[in-house]
Amino acid sequence: MGQANPPEAIEALGHELETTSVALRELLLALAVGFDLADHVPPSLDAAQIDDLVEQARAAGWLSPNGRLLPVVRQTILDTTPPYRVRALQRMLVDTFVDEGLPLDTVAEALAQDGLRDVRISRTLEHAADAALDTEPARASVLYEEATAAGSDETHTAARRAQAAAAVGDVDGASRIVDALLAQEDPPDHSRAIDIAAAAWAQRGMLARSAELYRSRGPENIGGSAGLAVVAMMGAGDRAGAESMANAASSPGAVHSLAVAVNLMGQGIMHSVSDQAAHALPSLIQASDMMTASGATVPLPESPAALATLAALHAGDLDVADSILDAALLGGQGGQAARPRLLLLRAWVAMQRDRPERAYEAITQATTVDCELVPRDVLWLRALEVGLARRADDGSSLVRAWHRARESVLHVDIDLYNLMPLAELLIAATRLRDAERLEPQLLDAWALLQQLGDPPLWSVPLHWAAIQAAILAERPQELGPHAAALVRASDHDHLASTLASAGRAWVLVLAGNFDVTVVEAAARGLAAVGMTWEGARLAGHASARAPERKDMARLLACARDLRPSTKRPPDSPTGAHPATPNDPADSVENGMSAREREVAVLVLEGKTYQEIGEAIFISPRTVEHHIASIRRRLGVTTRGELLAQLRIMLDERDAFSG
Repeated sequence: MGQANPPEAIEALGHELETTSVALRELLLALAVGFDLADHVPPSLDAAQIDDLVEQARAAGWLSPNGRLLPVVRQTILDTTPPYRVRALQRMLVDTFVDEGLPLDTVAEALAQDGLRDVRISRTLEHAADAALDTEPARASVLYEEATAAGSDETHTAARRAQAAAAVGDVDGASRIVDALLAQEDPPDHSRAIDIAAAAWAQRGMLARSAELYRSRGPENIGGSAGLAVVAMMGAGDRAGAESMANAASSPGAVHSLAVAVNLMGQGIMHSVSDQAAHALPSLIQASDMMTASGATVPLPESPAALATLAALHAGDLDVADSILDAALLGGQGGQAARPRLLLLRAWVAMQRDRPERAYEAITQATTVDCELVPRDVLWLRALEVGLARRADDGSSLVRAWHRARESVLHVDIDLYNLMPLAELLIAATRLRDAERLEPQLLDAWALLQQLGDPPLWSVPLHWAAIQAAILAERPQELGPHAAALVRASDHDHLASTLASAGRAWVLVLAGNFDVTVVEAAARGLAAVGMTWEGARLAGHASARAPERKDMARLLACARDLRPSTKRPPDSPTGAHPATPNDPADSVENGMSAREREVAVLVLEGKTYQEIGEAIFISPRTVEHHIASIRRRLGVTTRGELLAQLRIMLDERDAFSG
């Protein structure tokens, strides 16, 4: 960028321009307001003089080689000419364009920025904003502002301005606009305003409010928003209302991609709670494809890519979930404002796949997009932090993550589309003996599912989380209802069948009476539906209770096979990395082998022999052996001495390596 002109230079230029001939100043003023002398000569100029006047201006250094005024000259001319003369010439320019039947697009924006109020300019800018709204919302937002400055009726453009604000991530700004609009009697663009307000409530984590808005609209007036109403109402547990909206949906023969996508979203959600749940994912994937193809950035209660990904995750199909997200992110579905949510879902898939590095990468991308995370997505972020810390068996990070999560869950209501983070938080809270904090949310979740008929696609993962929580809390009597729900769903749901088998295996392991082959099959089955960590934990837990050494070795091998490597979260104070079969577990560093150092880190975290064994897939007896070896090497006899020496050794090692 060039340097700004000093005030004295601008003052000198203004004086020089004031002393020019009237004809030359008229030429400069005409150029300043937008006349193009090649096609439009203002009436105040003599066409025969123009060439000579242009040469004078060029010789004075006021024109660029292409014949345009230098910016500083243009601004000085406008600033030193009486406003009434500027406005008169600007309107003359507009008249010239209109008389010759030329579009005003090329001059409208500059005239509005210069302060001209003219209905012809405001309409031109409105039309340009409308054309950019679905695909370039940031540009549309600027054009609507300029149209307002040029004289557009703010109420008339309110819904479209709100849509542009929502599409660039300004949820609060969009809400303020539509709140004022919807407070009016019979507001213009009512249907669009309802859609925007409903999307804003959904992003705030208050989907029931979205459902109320659509309910107030009624099936008879819902029109092309029927699919969105179905998504909101079903998500909030209003099955009857959703069905009435689905029956009012426009013909599936809609010709444009966006309308097809919205219809398919509604159909997919209706399928997901019916006995045709297998049809849900294809409909939602097609909706996602159509939305991406449309290039639209319209506000929605939930994007079709997110819905399709949730359906795939709830069905345990991580490959499909990944491919949906890859296509949506590559195609820019929903624009910049939709990107953080899709990236958080990508992180969730990576966490389920036991790929923490990829999960953290996606989280970083989601939190550095130029859009503030909305409360709904903050809940997913906090649940991700909890889930990653739990899978890394990092107690201190888990406590910190849980403290953040238990606050964020208070900002949102439980709906059909955030059951997965709730399930993750339930397991972690139970492990930390703090599950009672989630009792209100869990009651809401079970009530919601009951209202929808306990649909397996959505309810199975939460039933499984409840089983895990009962195991962690050592309350096997609470397993019954959830295990029964999985069994009931097993005939029609592959994930339910897999989890039911795993649940039975867990019960047998806890009872100390299990078949190694059954447990191994259950563990590998969990891994196959995206629950690698849970499968490895089942095998590791069973190995500690195996009566025979060969059975113990077999189950430990299964656990290591399912989860060969694990890394702690980046904020882990220890930075420890559990060893794997490929690690140099027997190499010695600072007096301790890599495996002994692993054990030492977990001892300092206060874990029992059994917990340490389950964390790094070795038996409690092997843990005891490692600790005895460390004691001998350090020459300590009491637990207090052991902990003190370990803190010194590990702190020195971390300081040296850091």
